[in-house]
Amino acid sequence: MREISYSEALREAIREEMLKDKNVIMIGEEIGLGYGGVFGVSRGLYDEFGPNQIIDTPIAENSIMGAGIGTALMGMKPILEMMFSDFIAVCFDGVLNQAAKMKFMTAGQYSLNLVIRLPGGEGAGTGPHHSQCLESLFMTIPGIKIVNPSNAYDAKGLLKTCINLGEPVLFFEHKKLYKTKSEVPEEEYSIPLGKGRIVRQGKDLTLVALSYMVNVAIASADELKEKYNIDVEIIDPRTLVPLDIEIIANSVKKTSRLAILEESYLRGGIGAEIGSIICEKYMDYLDSPIKKIASKNVPIPMPASLANEVIPNKDRVVKEIREMFAG
Repeated sequence: MREISYSEALREAIREEMLKDKNVIMIGEEIGLGYGGVFGVSRGLYDEFGPNQIIDTPIAENSIMGAGIGTALMGMKPILEMMFSDFIAVCFDGVLNQAAKMKFMTAGQYSLNLVIRLPGGEGAGTGPHHSQCLESLFMTIPGIKIVNPSNAYDAKGLLKTCINLGEPVLFFEHKKLYKTKSEVPEEEYSIPLGKGRIVRQGKDLTLVALSYMVNVAIASADELKEKYNIDVEIIDPRTLVPLDIEIIANSVKKTSRLAILEESYLRGGIGAEIGSIICEKYMDYLDSPIKKIASKNVPIPMPASLANEVIPNKDRVVKEIREMFAG
């Protein structure tokens, strides 16, 4: 099977759906002629589909959000690209009080077919305003889906599902994943939301990892197995809302230990939510306390040396998992 990059997989998903349905449009900053988006995902699409489907905008995220909600209300299928996920803060009212509530406020008469693509995570010294993973901020809001593909295959299959879901979706893409490659079939396919995957089988500990942290988890598991004979099972939930808690619970039943690895902040994070559910429903499976491994509760520094002290890396994951087995 061919290998393509994460960004190419996203572009293929958008192109295939645009070819099938002229109501699929993309709205964002610098996504049009000559640029193709800050990370190149929409490169070439303007030439093929023109300004009616690839709508280039000024630097005005709140207006992009409003245009997305409005066109979705008119029956279209907008895909919004925020240049960086951090800028969704400018659109918070649109997400929290409009998109998420529209179906409920209209008794189901209107449901927004809306995808908001959010490039996030620490990059090459992108600093406090361009480096955050904000997924956990939105987990408390009913009415929106949250998607976190960790590889090109999942990115394409999940995006195709989201474009036709009929619900508002926050589609988080880690900047470090855009150039990574994986096998992606040429034939069309889609992946349902709420179905996680077992990345790696193991018997000693369940490690739930999200987005780019799946790569960190794999490197950590290799070292833990080779140096310390700790056999780690890695679970990638793929989506946070809906969350496949069953795949996590079944793994914990086998391993009796659970750690959650995320790039979001530790306080009130994804690990806290997953850990709480496991404690409430599956406490009898556990032989040790749950470990949460996440970014420290400080803004992301710009220098790489400082960012590495804030964001989880392989050495820190190995150290914290080894502590779970101490004594």
